[in-house]
Amino acid sequence: MPALPHGSLGRRIAYYRSVVRPKMTQKQLAEAACVSLGTVRKIERGERGVTDATLVAIADALGVDPGRLRTDRGPVHSTVQEALPALSAAIAAYDVPDDGPVRAVPVLRAAVAEAVRWRLAAQYTRIVRKVPDLLVEMARAYHQAAPCDRPEMAELLVSGYRSADAVAYKFGARDLSARLVELMRWAVPEAGDPLLASSVAYVRTETFFAARAYPAGLRALELALDASPAPNTQVGTAVRGALHMRAAVIAGRARDAAAAWAHLADARALADLVPEGVYYGTAFGPDSVRIHEVSLAVGLGDEHVGRALDIAREWAPPEDLPAERRSGFYIELARAQLWSGRADHAFESLKTARRIAPQHTREHPWVREDAGTLRRLKRADSESLTNFAEWCAAT
Repeated sequence: MPALPHGSLGRRIAYYRSVVRPKMTQKQLAEAACVSLGTVRKIERGERGVTDATLVAIADALGVDPGRLRTDRGPVHSTVQEALPALSAAIAAYDVPDDGPVRAVPVLRAAVAEAVRWRLAAQYTRIVRKVPDLLVEMARAYHQAAPCDRPEMAELLVSGYRSADAVAYKFGARDLSARLVELMRWAVPEAGDPLLASSVAYVRTETFFAARAYPAGLRALELALDASPAPNTQVGTAVRGALHMRAAVIAGRARDAAAAWAHLADARALADLVPEGVYYGTAFGPDSVRIHEVSLAVGLGDEHVGRALDIAREWAPPEDLPAERRSGFYIELARAQLWSGRADHAFESLKTARRIAPQHTREHPWVREDAGTLRRLKRADSESLTNFAEWCAAT
C-alpha cells in the first residue's frame, strides 16, 4: 500500500496521544497498534510516511476515526476487513494442507496461547496479521502428527479457530464465523476432551445470536449442559458455569425470563466456588457473572433495566478482567442508561468502552445504534459526540 504524506499527520497523532489520550505513552501506542516503538517515534517526528494499514491500527489504538488523522480526510479501509479473505483462504484447505514448514509443538503451543491473549484483549489487528499463517501451519502439523500427538494438535486447532472466529464474528463475517465454529466442532472429537467440547458449545451460541434463533440456541446450550462433565474440579466447575452464564443471556433474548434468571443463579453458585480466571479460553468467575447479569437485564429490557443500573452504581469491572469483557459491560450499561433517559451517562460509558477496547467497541452494532441515537438527541451538543459517532460509523 502507498505511504500517506507525513509531517502534519505525525503531529496530529502526537496530539491525540498526548492531549486527547493523556495517559498514553508512545510505547503504549506502539503496543496497542502492533507497531514498533521506533516507528511511532519516526511518524510523530515526521520522518517517515504511514501506510493505510498502519494508520488504521494507530487510529484504533487511539480510539479515533482514521479520517481525523489524515491530511486528505479520505476514507480508509479497515485492515481487519481487508484481511478476512486471507483468513477464509487459510481454512479452505484444512483437510488437504499444502506442504511447508512445521515448527515444534511447544512453539506452536506458545503461538496459540499468544493468539488467545490477543482475543481476550480484543486486539483483532494482531490476530489477522498472524493467525491465518498459523492456522495453515497447524493444519499441516495436525495431519502430519503421530496418533499419540493428534489430540493435543486438535486442541490447539480449536483454540486457533476460536481466535480467528472472534475476528470474523465481531466484524460481521457471519458465514466465515459459522464455518470456523464448524471446524471447531470437527476437531473436538479428536481431542477427546469433554470440557473442550463444552467450551465449543459456548462459542457455537454465536451462530444462534447471529440468526436470532434464540430458543434454538437455548436448547443447544441446555443439551451441552446435560452432556458436560460433573463440576467436580475447579476447571470443570468453571466450564459448566460458563455454559449457564451463556444460557442466561440467550434465554433473555428468547424472552424467557424465568429460564434466564435460573441459569444465572446456577452460574453464580458455581462462580462462588472458583476464582475469576480464564478457563478453556473463556473468562469465568464472580465478576464475569456480574457482567452477564447486566447483559441479561438489558436483554430482557422493560422493568429489568433498573437492575443493570443498580449494579453499575455499586460496582465496576476490575482492570484485570479481559478487555473485551470489560468493554462489553460498558456497552451494555450505555444502552441501559440511554433507555433510562441518561444520555450523558450513556455517552461516558461508550467512551469508557472505547478506552478499554477500541476495536471491539467500534465494531459493536449496539455502539453504532446508540451513538446515532445520542447524536440525534443532542444535535447541538459538543463536537466530541459527533466525533465519536463518526468514529464508529453510527447509524
